[in-house]
Amino acid sequence: MASLTPSCCLFLLCTWLGVSLVCPQITYETYYFDQKIDHFGFYEDSTFKQRYLVCDSHWKTPNGPILFYTGNEGDITLFSNNTGFMWDVAEELRAMLVFAEHRYYGESMPFGNLSYSEPKYLNYLTSEQALADFAVLIRFFKESGDAKHSPVIAIGGSYGGMLAAWLRMKYPHVVVGALAASAPVWQFENLVPCNLYYQIVTNDFKKSGAGCAESVTKSWAAINRMGETDDGIKWLSLAFHLCSPLKGKEDVTAMKSWLIETWVNLAMVDYPYPASFLEPLPAWPIKEVCKHLRNPKLEDKALLQNIFEAINVYYNYTGDTSCLNISQNAVGSLGDLGWSYQACTEMVMPVCADGVTDMFEPQTWDFDSYSDDCYKLWGVRPRKSWITSQYGGRNISAASNILFSNGDLDPWSAGGVKQSLSDSLVAILISDGAHHLDLRSNNAYDPKSVIQARALEVAYMKKWIKQYGEQSHVQGV
Repeated sequence: MASLTPSCCLFLLCTWLGVSLVCPQITYETYYFDQKIDHFGFYEDSTFKQRYLVCDSHWKTPNGPILFYTGNEGDITLFSNNTGFMWDVAEELRAMLVFAEHRYYGESMPFGNLSYSEPKYLNYLTSEQALADFAVLIRFFKESGDAKHSPVIAIGGSYGGMLAAWLRMKYPHVVVGALAASAPVWQFENLVPCNLYYQIVTNDFKKSGAGCAESVTKSWAAINRMGETDDGIKWLSLAFHLCSPLKGKEDVTAMKSWLIETWVNLAMVDYPYPASFLEPLPAWPIKEVCKHLRNPKLEDKALLQNIFEAINVYYNYTGDTSCLNISQNAVGSLGDLGWSYQACTEMVMPVCADGVTDMFEPQTWDFDSYSDDCYKLWGVRPRKSWITSQYGGRNISAASNILFSNGDLDPWSAGGVKQSLSDSLVAILISDGAHHLDLRSNNAYDPKSVIQARALEVAYMKKWIKQYGEQSHVQGV
């Protein structure tokens, strides 16, 4: 196994400071590594090129620490450019940065253009195979002279955070510790109430403006009433500036799902400064949205016109979008196709709504219906208890050296570890924190809570690095 000749890239990681925009230059090199398509069987013996990015400008050689980002559902450059925390601490820790792309995303396609063509090619898109990729890649680094005794720390956010935690659990000899940011490792089976996810979204809207959550609550019935007639459906298409007109009640249902996803994503990226992780957005975007949703008692058309103005903050803050496409995933920059398959196999994460403690229409969790939809879409059926069987569910006390960070604005914190389980399985709570805020760059508008969280995370990393060095010295390495 060998890497190919790297190609150099230059990106700008930008931080808003008042009215000026400071963009320190960040450079990395791109490599490709020959990975086995199947780590757990022997019949499929072919390989694919896994992409990974490396920055070693601050690395202490030999045997300086390596911060290893466990790539998740998207192009790895997206995560390298939105994980400013790693770039911010590289010099202090004198660390090499490695961003490893998850198989079936970005350029890391096991079967090239055929990878998504039929289920037999997708069979190797699993978290287990991805973790094995990371473990093998880290071994490749450790086999080189300058990194032979380097302590490696896994870092990831969201699904990547889950992978970071699981990498430490499954391969503790490969990484000395893990930072699992906004990692919903307990959003499976019945480990947490399925309605907690939507309750957190609702609370974000409630605290961001009077009448805001209530307006969203009222909007569902208004959409339903408009969807009863052809004229009403036509009006919805025009009022929401849809790229393709709604053609019937099924399209109206699809539109409501698209709106739900929009409200959820706003909660995920409710950052205290302008950011463009999912879409270009202003600071505290939910507050901007709620400026349009102050009166939940309006008549249907007036209320829905305000709903359009509100979602336009998410989809058209720059003013460059001429129409809205409800068939496009609201997480436009992520690999929604691959994640759809993963959600239909092992990543079964129940969510539900009751319409009372949240601002959504009642929505029960129906696994059988979910399974049928997956079979129609992908030709596979999900295994709802596999993740808890594979990674332990709540029974993870045997693990060590994992930090679980969660922000209280983040809906995915519903499935996060929010109480420390031991001295080395540590929960870090971030008030006024959205989705993995702590992994983003230092910013003048950061709340005190995230500044403290990052300082604690660095302190633990230094502790792990020191412990590794002491153990290596004792063992005569």
